[in-house]
Amino acid sequence: MSTPLRLAGVIRESVVDGPGWRFVVFSQGCRHNCEGCQNPQTHDFNGGYMSDVDKIITEIKKDPLLKGVTLSGGDPFEQAENFSVLAKEVHGLGLDVVTYTGYTFEQLYKGMEKNEGWRHLLSETDILIDGKFVLSKKSLNCKFRGSTNQRVIDAKKSLAAGKAVETEI
Repeated sequence: MSTPLRLAGVIRESVVDGPGWRFVVFSQGCRHNCEGCQNPQTHDFNGGYMSDVDKIITEIKKDPLLKGVTLSGGDPFEQAENFSVLAKEVHGLGLDVVTYTGYTFEQLYKGMEKNEGWRHLLSETDILIDGKFVLSKKSLNCKFRGSTNQRVIDAKKSLAAGKAVETEI
């Protein structure tokens, strides 16, 4: 039995959701409700549709040009355990994983004690784009981010250091 995911949708080929040619998976469900969010239809935890990891992996395998997979939303950390299964499968294909979240790295790191799924998804994330979208800090000059408060974080180095380690894409 494959791992279920509640999704808002997918984009099979994107160059604006992380470095290189990417497959983007939009999770359904978000608690942040950021003013000006570009995906407000993804907030409702009962919206979207059900899919599963096997179906997503089958679609990813169809495109040999992909550099990686981006997990967006909604917020993938609302379904962290199941999205960590997807991310692990993506790594098994030799692709990288970028994960967007409205949580900060510090919130996730602290919350890993009570939410093992957060630890698993962070461990399977290469690049983390963290922080809520802040409309007053919106900028078109932020590469792969919507507002200047959001950070591009090397998730693996950050977990090893116990603090956010920012990186460039």
